Amino acid sequence: MKKAVIGFLVLALFLVSAACSANGGSGSGSSAKKTITVVWYPNESGADMKSSREAIDKVIADATGKKVVDKLTTDYNIAIEAIASGNADIGFMAAQGYIEAHKKNEKVLPLVVNSGASGTLKDAVYYSWIAVNSKDADKYKSNNGYSIDGIKGKRMSFVSTSSTSGFVVPSSRIIANFKSDHLKQEDLQVGNKFFKQVVFGQSHQGSAVNLLTGKADVAAFCDTELIRYVDLANGEMNKEGSTYKVKANAEEPFNKLGGKEFTVLAVTPVLNAPVVMNTETLSKSDQKKVLDKLTSDDVANDKGIFAPEGSKGMYAKTQDERFLKIEDGWFDEIRKLSE
Repeated sequence: MKKAVIGFLVLALFLVSAACSANGGSGSGSSAKKTITVVWYPNESGADMKSSREAIDKVIADATGKKVVDKLTTDYNIAIEAIASGNADIGFMAAQGYIEAHKKNEKVLPLVVNSGASGTLKDAVYYSWIAVNSKDADKYKSNNGYSIDGIKGKRMSFVSTSSTSGFVVPSSRIIANFKSDHLKQEDLQVGNKFFKQVVFGQSHQGSAVNLLTGKADVAAFCDTELIRYVDLANGEMNKEGSTYKVKANAEEPFNKLGGKEFTVLAVTPVLNAPVVMNTETLSKSDQKKVLDKLTSDDVANDKGIFAPEGSKGMYAKTQDERFLKIEDGWFDEIRKLSE
C-alpha cells in the first residue's frame, strides 16, 4: 500500500514538473505557446492608434508565426502589472514603467527602443512639457521668457505616478526649481502640500484635457503623445514659451476642444520609451525572432510604424529613426530621479 502511495506521488510530481515546463515555468518561456500578448499603455490604447497597433502586431506575428493578442489598458499600473505577472509577454511602456515592472519581476527586460533621427541612441529622446492655458501664460512670464516659479499653490495635473515624462521628470524639475521648499516626489502627489490640488489624467491625453477643460491650472504631458492632436501656433517645437493649438478635426479626447491653446513653460528631454518583454513567458527563440525583426531595415522603413510627416504611425520618421537593441543599464539615469 505504501509503495503504491509513493508511486502515485512520484507520478504526480512528474506530471506537475512537465506541466510547468510546458508553460515556460523554467524561466525561458515556451516555443510551443500559440499566442503572444502585447500590453499597451493608455496613451496608445485609443481607437486613433488602432492601425499603428495592428502594424506592430503584424511584425510580431510574421516574425514568430504566432497569433498576437492586444491587451488595452486605462491605467499605467494595469500595464505594469500585466507584464510583470506574465499576463503579457511584450509591453510598449516608458522608462519608469519598465523600471517598476523590473522591480516586481527581474525577468522583465528591455527589448528595443526607438532611436533618434540619427538612427542612434545619442538623440533617442522625447520631451516632457509643463504647460498652462495660453490665456493665463502672461502670469508666468519671467524676464524675456517664461518660468515655473508661479505654479506653487495651483491645481496640477500629472499623468500617473508611473509615468516618466508625465510625473517623474517634471516632478524632478519642480523639486530642483523650488529647492528652498525641500520637496520630495510624494509631496507633489497630493494637494495642500505644494499644489492646491493634484489630479491624474491616467494618460498624456487625459492630463492635457484636464488642463484645457479647466480641471487644472498647470499640467504635465509629453510632446510625442500630443503632437498628433495639435499644431504649433507660435514659437518653435519643443522650445519653452511656444504655444500649441488643438486641431479643428482632432480625434477623441480632443474632438470637442478644437482651437484651444496651451503654452509650454518647461521642456525637459527624456529617454525614449522601450519595448519590454517578460523573458519567462516569451521563449528565447521568440525573443530572438522579435528582436531581429524589430531592428530590421524592413521595420525601419515601415510607414505604418515609423510614419513620415503627414501620415499616422506609432513613431515619427524624420531621418533615420529605427528600433535598436537596448540594455537595462541605459535606464539608470531615470532610476536616479526617483532615489
